[in-house]
Amino acid sequence: MRSALTARQMALSGWGRYPRLSCAVYRPERARELTQLFALPVSTLVARGAGRAYGDAALNQTGAVVDLQRLNRILSFDPSGLVRCEAGVTFADLIEVFLPRGFFPPASPGTKFVTVGGALAADVHGKSHHREGSFARHVASFKLILPNGELCDCTPADGDLFLATAGGMGLTGIITELELRLRPVSSAYLAVETLPARNLDQALELFDRVDSHQYSMAWIDCLSRGRAMGRAIVMAGDFAPSQALPPAQRDQPWRIAPRARHRLPVDLPGPLLNSVSVRAFNELYYRVQRHGAGNHISDYDTFFYPLDAIEQWNRLYGRRGFVQYQCVWPLAEGRRALIELLDAISRSRRGSFLAVLKRFGPQEGIMSFPMAGYTLALDFPLRRGLLDFLERLDELVVAHGGRVYLAKDARLRPARLRQMYPELPRFRAIRDRVDPNHRLASSLSRRLEIDQA
Repeated sequence: MRSALTARQMALSGWGRYPRLSCAVYRPERARELTQLFALPVSTLVARGAGRAYGDAALNQTGAVVDLQRLNRILSFDPSGLVRCEAGVTFADLIEVFLPRGFFPPASPGTKFVTVGGALAADVHGKSHHREGSFARHVASFKLILPNGELCDCTPADGDLFLATAGGMGLTGIITELELRLRPVSSAYLAVETLPARNLDQALELFDRVDSHQYSMAWIDCLSRGRAMGRAIVMAGDFAPSQALPPAQRDQPWRIAPRARHRLPVDLPGPLLNSVSVRAFNELYYRVQRHGAGNHISDYDTFFYPLDAIEQWNRLYGRRGFVQYQCVWPLAEGRRALIELLDAISRSRRGSFLAVLKRFGPQEGIMSFPMAGYTLALDFPLRRGLLDFLERLDELVVAHGGRVYLAKDARLRPARLRQMYPELPRFRAIRDRVDPNHRLASSLSRRLEIDQA
């Protein structure tokens, strides 16, 4: 039997499957083994959860990766909704145990197969950011092992270390467990309103209209031009009380019918996703959704996690993988920036059929991604010229005071990081204090030269 303190060499990637790197991987089963890892003759370490970050944040080609998936125990629960669990517990685990008790994870990302440790390290956001902020806002405390072996109990009152760890991409310490405030819900279903928007202006107006809903987002057509530029399907919802459910669900409001699961057994041919096929998909999707617009009841799994029904959906983009590009701008720049970005994408003919627009609320955090404004997430198959094109998008983002999401990033340049994250010097100062020898590092931190002033 392989010891948890014996590394295994493995080929790893993020969910985008780019880049793929050979990494030494440790798989501890107990939190106490993490302290022992720092005593090993390993140059650098970075923690890894379920591998759902898209780029190289949880890769470490020249050091080692610490896989925390075996640290997946739920440790305690308070009836008020406060759960204490290890860092490898996933949103799916929390839902399975606590939804029947009337609680749901806050700030849930687009997949339930994310670990809570990874959610804090990336300070993930969800469809509710405009109402309840990102994940860290709901964390009451967490335990953090520093490279010197010290175990810290961090709370929001601790200030800098708490704020630097939330969104710090694992570079302040290894999160071992946390206390999370779950939100009470009235059933496993949501009352959903679907609204078609003929163009970008109407889509932004609809975001104003649905602002009072707990959850909102939009699918947006990134290839439409002219008067139809930015046409979208805006969706908003709130958890529904049991009395509002159809009779079939009213008696069992916490149970949903099992969703059909599909698996992509092979990588699809790369050329299959092109501007013609994406344009055709966008046209069909818009027409179907517009026809079905209105109010309906949806189970939580369909509303929050539609792609989880397709195992290994990242194979849609072929063997070379893809890059998810997610950016955000301040609210005042939202319309103008979106027009420029959508125009650049449509002219490039690099359309994304998974294009999601959301509105963010205010954000506190040193390296957290959100800011009060609009965020757009797009998937691009990795093809010739893509990385150069994304650098041109970076220019637009910076010009409007925005930034890209590091949990999705696989190719940003160091100079752009400094422009996008003005509090980077503050983060470096905290990091130098808790990790003066920079034992915590990743392929992302080296690529972005995070430790270089």
